[in-house]
Amino acid sequence: MADKTYLEWPFFEPRHAALERALDTWAGAHIAGHHGGDVDAACRTLVRQLGQGGWLRHAVGGSQYGGAAEAIDTRAICIIRETLARHEGLADFAFAMQGLGSGAISLFGTPAQRAAYLPRVAGGTAIAAFALSEPQAGSDVAAMQCAAVRDGDGYLLDGEKTWISNGGIADFYVVFARTGEAPGARGISAFIVDADNPGLGIAERIEVMAPHPLARLRFTQCRVPASARIGAAGQGFKVAMATLDVFRTSVAAAAIGFARRALDEALAHARKRQMFGHTLADFQISQSRLAQMATGIDAAALLCYRAAWQRDQGRKVTMEAAMAKMTATETAQQVIDMALQLFGGMGVVSGHPVECLYREIRALRIYEGATEVQQLIIARELLRDAAALEQAGPDGAGEGAR
Repeated sequence: MADKTYLEWPFFEPRHAALERALDTWAGAHIAGHHGGDVDAACRTLVRQLGQGGWLRHAVGGSQYGGAAEAIDTRAICIIRETLARHEGLADFAFAMQGLGSGAISLFGTPAQRAAYLPRVAGGTAIAAFALSEPQAGSDVAAMQCAAVRDGDGYLLDGEKTWISNGGIADFYVVFARTGEAPGARGISAFIVDADNPGLGIAERIEVMAPHPLARLRFTQCRVPASARIGAAGQGFKVAMATLDVFRTSVAAAAIGFARRALDEALAHARKRQMFGHTLADFQISQSRLAQMATGIDAAALLCYRAAWQRDQGRKVTMEAAMAKMTATETAQQVIDMALQLFGGMGVVSGHPVECLYREIRALRIYEGATEVQQLIIARELLRDAAALEQAGPDGAGEGAR
């Protein structure tokens, strides 16, 4: 039984605790055991179930477009991801990609774009994807080569995207391409590309250690209308970063969900495993590991829900989200490793809950900004704030003060 006392923290409102209880009950009845077999089919099923259950409404913004509220509630997103991750990693993935894949439309889309896509995302009848990374432009977005050239009343896209989650099963992709209004990151725009566009091809399906749909995309004279552009021309980097600011915090929440499940499994095992006339839990070294696991989880959760609360108050959370993502994913890796060690040989048996968690957690330290990138973001924000405070002088708060 996972610890739920965190829901009493002042970051939350009663509706958040009610959301967790309802989802925990629903997940226990609907989503167990989807990690095997045909992963594409499992994801489609999970998206449909999450839509029918009403949970995907929280992944989009705008009640008139099927959303649970006018704006995305970051705390709700995090609670949902943590809860789903405790139950089934692929269910968390299915939910998260509906939000990330359509997030740019929720935040910056025109009314027509929102009406065309968001209700289907919320209902689980359309699968969304977010196409930012390229073979030579992952963390360094400014190195993007995929180009969109103006052609009459539309654009022609040429280039590749890779490591695209939901690649191959998505119904539409939010694609970022260089449009050239300015050098570097300032000359990128965002576009909606439907999966049936004849200029879009699946160049490669990619298999990874924790299976989920993943692909390399190729765009060849892929024509999209100007109405498919999200936001202003040249503002794609802003669109991408604002979207990631919402969902990067939720990556931390998913990691915490994995870690809580690992701790639950470890506690149950340690209390019943007999060794040298005692239980595993009787040994001080086991108690030390359990204490480290619990403390790390709470520390990560405090950072995660601080960032989520701050964003819901309308505050900038670039640094706080990076701290949460970095700490939660690194901590969860350590927690799961300690849990596996407590299980001994059983922990590395394929299909064992802790073995599955061990594979699930590793990617979270990389996607949506690797740990090293989060460190750069945190340092950059700290230095910017320090410079602003210095410029403001002893009596001024400074624009960058937090």
